[in-house]
Amino acid sequence: MARAWKWVTGVLMTASILLAFTYSPVAMRPRYSSETHQNVMVPWPEFRIFFFHVPSAWVAALAFTVAMIWSIRYLRRRDVRFDDVVLASSELGFVFCAVALLSGMIWARREWGAFWNWDPRQNTVLILLLIYGGYFTLRSAIADEDKRRRITAVYSIFAFATVPFLMFIVPRIMETLHPSPIIKTNENSGVMNAKMRLVFYLFLLSYTALYLWVLNIRVRVERVSRSSVMDLQTQEVA
Repeated sequence: MARAWKWVTGVLMTASILLAFTYSPVAMRPRYSSETHQNVMVPWPEFRIFFFHVPSAWVAALAFTVAMIWSIRYLRRRDVRFDDVVLASSELGFVFCAVALLSGMIWARREWGAFWNWDPRQNTVLILLLIYGGYFTLRSAIADEDKRRRITAVYSIFAFATVPFLMFIVPRIMETLHPSPIIKTNENSGVMNAKMRLVFYLFLLSYTALYLWVLNIRVRVERVSRSSVMDLQTQEVA
C-alpha cells in the first residue's frame, strides 16, 4: 500500500507540474495603456505561482487540523501512537506553511516590488509560523515524556484555534494587497478559466497526497525510533 501510494503521489506531482507549464494557458489581466488611454489585456505569467502557493496554504491548514484532532484523541486515550501523528502533522504543517509564506514573498517581489510589504496575509501567516514554532520549542523543553505529550497536545489544540482566525478571517476583514478572487465564478470575476481550474485542483490533490505520504513515513520513523530507544533501555537494565 505504501509503495502504491508513493507512485500515485509521484505521478500526481509530475503531472501537476508539467500541466502547469504546458496545458494551462498564461493568465491575462487588464493594464492601463498610455497609448490608448484604456485598459488592455496583457499576459500575467507570474500567476502560475498560485498553483504552488495556494495548495501549500491548504495543506498547512489540513495538517494543523489533523494535529488538533489527534491531540484530542491522545488526551482522551493517552496512546503514544496518537502523539506520533500530532508531532508529524505539526511538522508538515509548519513546512507547508513556510512554503506558502516563501512563495507568497516571491509573488510580492514580482508584483509589489519587495519581498515583504506588511500585508495582512503575510503578517498572519508569519504569526501562525511563530505560534507553531512555539509548539516545537515547548516540546524540546520538557524532559518528562508523558508530561511533554500531555502539555503539547493541549498547546496544539489552542494553537489550532488561531488557524481559521489568522488564515481566513483576518485577511478578509482587513484591507489587503492580495488579489481576490482568483477562481472565476462568472464572466466578470476572477482570472482562472476551465483549464487553469483543472490544473489548480490537480495541484490541491497532489499536495494532499504528498502530505499523506510523508505523514505516514514520518509517523513510522517516529515509532521505530521510540522502539529502538526502548530496546536500548531494556538492554541496559538487563
